[in-house]
Amino acid sequence: MLSFSWPLVLLLLPLPLFFRQTKVVNQGGHLQLPGVSSNINAKSQQGIKRSRKLYWLMWLVFLCAIARPQWLGEPIELPSKGRDLMVAVDLSGSMQIEDMVVNNRTVDRFTLIQHVLSDFIERRNGDRLGLILFADHAYLQAPLTQDRRSVAQFLQEAQIGLVGKQTAIGEAIALAVKRFELVDESNRVLILLTDGSNNAGNIEPEVAAEIAAKRNITIYTIGVGAEVLERRTIFGKERVNPSMDLDETQLQKLADMTNGKYFRARNTEELEQIYQTIDQLEPVARDQLSYRPKKELFYWPLLLSLLISVLISCRQHFQAGVSLASFSRGDQAK
Repeated sequence: MLSFSWPLVLLLLPLPLFFRQTKVVNQGGHLQLPGVSSNINAKSQQGIKRSRKLYWLMWLVFLCAIARPQWLGEPIELPSKGRDLMVAVDLSGSMQIEDMVVNNRTVDRFTLIQHVLSDFIERRNGDRLGLILFADHAYLQAPLTQDRRSVAQFLQEAQIGLVGKQTAIGEAIALAVKRFELVDESNRVLILLTDGSNNAGNIEPEVAAEIAAKRNITIYTIGVGAEVLERRTIFGKERVNPSMDLDETQLQKLADMTNGKYFRARNTEELEQIYQTIDQLEPVARDQLSYRPKKELFYWPLLLSLLISVLISCRQHFQAGVSLASFSRGDQAK
């Protein structure tokens, strides 16, 4: 079905009438060239009438473009059951440590999270997702929404160090609690991914988790990072633990306080285990919602208006050339 977003714009159609020029009547005071001027004036008047029609057509089509025509598709019903999931992702400086493997390629920890979470987000049909990014402080990047594509895009556009270099786990939990207070009936699940321990922010993680438990919010914590990393030194290769800063005890405690679960993500397979756990959660019934897909059509009348303006310009140049040629022939005949 064709629809206009701003149909009132079409009321501007008579606007050019207010700027119409007063017609000039020839009272005989102008120089008339016998056999030439009368023909030129007659052709000129016909050209003006045709150009005027084109001007009106261009103006009408241009207004149609401004009114923003859209084609509305058939109503599509959204899933009436789903879960509400907030995902909090650590963007501290340690997330750039390259100790993970994706498709047989060594990558940093955040790249692994982006890779796995992108598939996770794509599978959340019917769920509402929100995204929190935290480092020195926590920031809401996307509120709870069923627009999975936007959430995935926000995640892909995030960069390590974007919001600092430290880790404010307590602020991330507190921000999720605040956002869940706007939801009446929900599973209220927070998935928190980090590779360190709380060393920033003004809120202790345990205090935030206690409040979350009172609000019936379940926290699933995920510790990201390999346990062994080989690196070259002047004495040869040595094996180190790149996850020494990961506070697994605290992450386990936060999950236990909220009846959640702690996951250790040393590789892609372990990080993907959360899929099965989230899928086992019972969806919550919601009001039936629907939407109608829209396809923008404004560029078609806008293009037509441009073509008409080009046609008018070409006609004016052509008529000017014809008039000049007629005047020259009349002058020679004289």
